[in-house]
Amino acid sequence: MNDYLFGISHNCAIIALFTQIFHTKVQQKMHKISLKDWVILLTIVPTTIISLLVAGYLSYSRYSELDQFIYQRATSIISPLAISSAEPLLEKKRNSLRSLIGFSHRSQSDIIKSIAIFTKDNQIFVTSAYHGDTHTLRIKAGQNLPKRIQYDDYDDYLIYRAPIIDEFTTQNTNSALDMNIIGYIAIQIDKSTIKYAQQQLLITVFFILLAGFIISALFAYKLINSVTRPISSMVLAIDRIREGKIESRISGQLVGELNFLKNGVNAMAQSLGDYQDEMQRSIDQATIDLRESLEQFEIQNVELDIAKRKAQDANKVKSEFLANMSHELRTPLNGVIGFTRQVLKTPLSDTQRDHLQTIERSAASLLSIINDILDFSKLDAGKMIIENIPFSIRESIEETLTLLAPSAHKKHIELSLRVSPQLPDSLIGDAMRIKQVMVNLASNAIKFTDKGSVDINLEGNVIGNNLYRIRVTVQDTGIGIHSQQQNSIFEAFGQGDKSVTRIYGGTGLGLVISQRLVSEMQGNIGFESIESQGSTFWFTFQCELNTIPTVQLPAPESLCGKSILYYEPHAASHLATSEILAGWKMKTTCISQRSEMDLLLSNKKMLASFDFALIGHDVTPSALNDVKEFIFALKDIIPSIHLAINSNSPSLHEALISSGAKTCISKPITMQRLSKTLVPTLTSESNNLIEISDQKVPIKVLAVDDNEANLKLIKELLLEQVNDVTTATDGAKAVDLCRNEKFALIFMDIQMPVLDGISALSIIRQQTLNEHTPIIAVTAHVFGEEKDKLLDNGFNSFITKPIDEGMLHHSIYEYCDSTLLASRPELIVPLPGPVVISSRPQIIDWKLALQRAGHKKPLAKDMFIGLVNSLPETKANISEALISQDIEQLKVLIHKLNGACCYSGVPSLGKVTHELETELKRGIGLDDLQPEFFEFFEQIDLVLNDAEEFIKKI
Repeated sequence: MNDYLFGISHNCAIIALFTQIFHTKVQQKMHKISLKDWVILLTIVPTTIISLLVAGYLSYSRYSELDQFIYQRATSIISPLAISSAEPLLEKKRNSLRSLIGFSHRSQSDIIKSIAIFTKDNQIFVTSAYHGDTHTLRIKAGQNLPKRIQYDDYDDYLIYRAPIIDEFTTQNTNSALDMNIIGYIAIQIDKSTIKYAQQQLLITVFFILLAGFIISALFAYKLINSVTRPISSMVLAIDRIREGKIESRISGQLVGELNFLKNGVNAMAQSLGDYQDEMQRSIDQATIDLRESLEQFEIQNVELDIAKRKAQDANKVKSEFLANMSHELRTPLNGVIGFTRQVLKTPLSDTQRDHLQTIERSAASLLSIINDILDFSKLDAGKMIIENIPFSIRESIEETLTLLAPSAHKKHIELSLRVSPQLPDSLIGDAMRIKQVMVNLASNAIKFTDKGSVDINLEGNVIGNNLYRIRVTVQDTGIGIHSQQQNSIFEAFGQGDKSVTRIYGGTGLGLVISQRLVSEMQGNIGFESIESQGSTFWFTFQCELNTIPTVQLPAPESLCGKSILYYEPHAASHLATSEILAGWKMKTTCISQRSEMDLLLSNKKMLASFDFALIGHDVTPSALNDVKEFIFALKDIIPSIHLAINSNSPSLHEALISSGAKTCISKPITMQRLSKTLVPTLTSESNNLIEISDQKVPIKVLAVDDNEANLKLIKELLLEQVNDVTTATDGAKAVDLCRNEKFALIFMDIQMPVLDGISALSIIRQQTLNEHTPIIAVTAHVFGEEKDKLLDNGFNSFITKPIDEGMLHHSIYEYCDSTLLASRPELIVPLPGPVVISSRPQIIDWKLALQRAGHKKPLAKDMFIGLVNSLPETKANISEALISQDIEQLKVLIHKLNGACCYSGVPSLGKVTHELETELKRGIGLDDLQPEFFEFFEQIDLVLNDAEEFIKKI
């Protein structure tokens, strides 16, 4: 039986193998299965599977028949013997039983190995084989005598046992259960004959299957030779045709449909050959036509080249015209504005003063238009550079709105500013361009709003690692924008009202300049507007978070826990100021309705609990009396009353203060202005500096610069923050110092004689004691590509000129040993003075010069005088270099002047010098830079003209 099971499992394994092969084939992509594979799959595999199934079924039937045969034969032998043995066993006739079982043994010797008769007590009575193993025939101890025929199956034999019954006694009892078993007979059946027959069966089946598989394979091979080979030859012929060998043909006589296929392929090849010949004739004709067209194109290209040169010449003339007109217009305008302001300082009648103020406003407006056109042309030419410098977002926006406030107050418009408390103040970006966009949007809102309010809101969110996106919203209640005009609002020179009777002026460039500036700052700009209901303009820009915060006015600790009554009817101003007061942890009672205020005024006991009162109100003729009533009702109860009004009139402020208010400020209410109002002793208007800690960082710093003034300034600034500063005037001297001394930090200029900063850094890193010392690049000019180049060359960081304490503090804090800073109090740097935004470019800015010189007046004066004395020679040298087209000499001279301008308070000259150096480094030709050089020489002349009088003043 085990052999049979082994055979069945073998057949199943073969079936499983072929099934797996078939399944794998089917899983593959159909275009990867060749015709040969298909022939095998459809002939050999099905034939093999069917043969295995049929052979398995037949062999299983025959195998079972052989097993059944031996069981039946053994039963037919043992049953008669058991019946015949009953009487001799009862009568103890051994010879009779021996003869009986001996005869049976001999007659069935092919399958019987031994016969034995056992008594009821399991003792051998007689056996047919004297030398047989009767132990295997006997019932095991503890087992009952068999009551019917039983057998035990072993590997090589069977043991059959049948009971010997005393039939006479049993019949008398009439009970089958009480039959008298007097013994049992056991027969040992040999299975070798049957097993041999079964093995022969399996071998026969195997050879039959093998023969069937071979025959099927032969038929498959024949089919493959008859079908696949001709098809393969056709495939090769088609490949040759595809490669361009059209003359290829399929030869030979094929069978049936293959012959039709061969004829079809040959016919296709013939057609392709004919088509190729026709196509070649068409190509030849097309080539002739193309040559004629190329001749025409060449003529047209020559004409286009001539037209292009004319266009370039026209563009050059336009740029020269723009620069010349800018020079010619701004020069007299600056004179008109300057002398008008001088005359305004003299005693004048009211009529004369009004006329002169009108002249000044008109000239400033014309100058603003010219500046807009220049900015537009720079943006259009891609020459606008976005800076990345630390700045205070709140300070920048507050300065902008402070300048715009008078125009809003003149129209009695409520101007409010809200900066989200969650917005960080210290950022890195281009504050000047942000303020320029802010001015454009806010001034437009004020210009197109006759009543109501202009509300400005700033919010921000984090978009990356130390990267913020800031959204500025300017909402007004003005005239709005008509739906037909909204699509063209951002077009150059576009106006909402283009009629000749339009009320509002302007160039129409403000919004398009703002749009392009915002795009340069990786932001967007948009608006929503409803005609006659107002507009909401918004813009976004990206800034980095400054890890070294700029110095801010600290929150007034004396106000913490103080109670203040705040009245403000305007919702936007109410929210903005409430957030400031809440940030100072004041106990604020906010009122926005007149009825609530009247109710509170009637409760004097409650009023007495307030330390401050802040009243926000407009100052229209009808509302002025309400303000005075508030003052009269509160001045005897609340000790400190402060007003915030939408007017900057000094006489009106004085009148309200004389009515009982302690202070009166102009809206919008800013954090700094409100802090000075509530705690006037916190800051002093005459002193714009916070005292710097005397405790310095105990380190030695090396400063390298070839410009004597720059080196003097950076040394002075460093000595305020570190103990020891060593200077060098070129890279070679710096290398010599680094070979002999160890420095904690090195500030290295880039362009220097003898040895430049990059070469000096390479030597310091490899051959000195300062191979691991942080080295900071210091340059008056650096743009995007150069920043990456400096860092790739090994500089740890870079700072740009002009240098101030904040930038040096940032570098020292970041790259100095933290253990040296642990015990040092936080460094406090001077507060920057207010940056003035004016439509007129400022020639000399003494506040800026003081700031750049660390608020050291003698140092600032020396540096300014040194610049002025060097300007004539510099101008002459640059003119000579321009005439000789010596670009390298120009770069050196412009870079040196740029570094000097950074510390001398000449913002306009510094700006145009910086732009010139940028364009020269970018490889812009001198012809394309003629407008910039016109402006450059103009700014030099303006500085020289104003310098003498300015030096006398300082």
